[in-house]
Parts: sequence; structure tokens; C-alpha cells
Amino acid sequence: MSMTHDKPAGPARKRVAILQSNYIPWKGYFDMIAAVDEFILYDDVQFTKNDWRNRNKIKTRDGVQWLTVPVFHKLDDRIRDVRVSQTNWHDKHWKTIQQNYRKAAAFRETGEFFENLYARATSPFISEINHLFITEICRFLDIPAAITWSSDYAYDGDRSERVLSLCQAAGGTTYLSGPAAQAYLDVDLFKSAGVEVEWMDYSGYPVYPQLHGEFDHGVSIVDLLMNTGREATGLMKCTRPRGQDT
Repeated sequence: MSMTHDKPAGPARKRVAILQSNYIPWKGYFDMIAAVDEFILYDDVQFTKNDWRNRNKIKTRDGVQWLTVPVFHKLDDRIRDVRVSQTNWHDKHWKTIQQNYRKAAAFRETGEFFENLYARATSPFISEINHLFITEICRFLDIPAAITWSSDYAYDGDRSERVLSLCQAAGGTTYLSGPAAQAYLDVDLFKSAGVEVEWMDYSGYPVYPQLHGEFDHGVSIVDLLMNTGREATGLMKCTRPRGQDT
């Protein structure tokens, strides 16, 4: 009599991405979160001035406009330690968004969501503000990835070694990186440690009905959500089931 036996399951695969927190990021940021099992906010590294940490772009009647959260910071401050310098910035930002998107197709659907978010954005730390917006927008888009902080883990090294150490501390077997890191990431270091490296692809996004002139893919996801609401995921790349490799 012949007998069959189930093959033992292979080791669990886990895809991890590591990126500094951004203020109301663009759609590609959320697609990276959707493509991994754990997204680590790399906020115990140095704050960079005039970067995405505390500002992003929306479309207005007068063209693309920056929304900037005013902050105090010193040269060596870590992102997580940078404090907001004004208390009423969230009211100003919400009023600007409201004025420029009230005629958007999904404003009725998403306006209340963002109004409530801005009312809650009272932390004195930019990192915590970014975390609030990122996690709540992920809930709105049904993106289930775990979102953690780099400070949750013990890791060390410099540049590529540091990122690899953090990925390993989180149990990652695949590291998903933004394409800009191809210029400096030591891929061989990851391979020698048994960690696969993949690159996020931001090409091929479709256009959608967008207010205020020529189409712009690079603005905050606020624009996509105000114009398309919960239909937004059909215009993104949020398709990979958790725990599976593509």
C-alpha cells in the first residue's frame, strides 16, 4: 500500500520596507506599504530640511502648492524628536484643502474623513503627526500591513548595514526598496545575508479626473482621495495579498 505525505512547509517569507515618515505622502508611498507585510517608519535618523518629512504638495486654482508643517529643528535632530513650532497649523492646512477640493467628485465622501484627521493632528512631534495620517489613510484604503517604528528594534551598522540589520531584526526575508536607493544600496550585502532585495516600480499609474489644470502624479494622496474616494485603490497598485511574494 502506497502512502503520501504532505511536504513540510518552507520557511515563512516576510517582505519589509523601511522608509522615513512623510507628511500626507503621495500614492506611491501607500503602494509601497500595500506591497509589504511590515512597513517600518525609519524615524530615528536625521531630519532633513526642505524634504517630505513635514511637507507635501496639493493642487490649487493657482497651481501646485506646498503644505508645510512648521517645525523647530537643529542640525542633528532625529525625525522622531522634531517638534512642531505652531499650534494652529492643522486648521490652516484643512482650510486650504477644503477651499481647493470642495468641488472634487469625492469631497462629500472624504472631506469629513480628513476634517476629523486634522482635528486629531495635535501632537507636538512631526513623526507622530505623520504616523497618524499614514495609519488612518491605510485604514481608509484597507491596506493591512503592520506599521512599526525603527525604534521598536535593536539594530546597528552604517547605511546599508544598518538597513539590513533593521530588516533582519524585523524578521524580513525580502527587502522592498524605493528605486532611488539603487544608487547606493549594497545589494550583495543583503544577498550574502540571505535577504532578497526588490525595487518598487512607480511607473504606469493611470490618470484620473483631477481639478486645477494639467495632470500631476506627484501630489499628495489627498488629491487622489478627494477626486476618487474609495475608488482610489483601482488607480493604485494595492493588489498583492499579504504574506505572498510576487
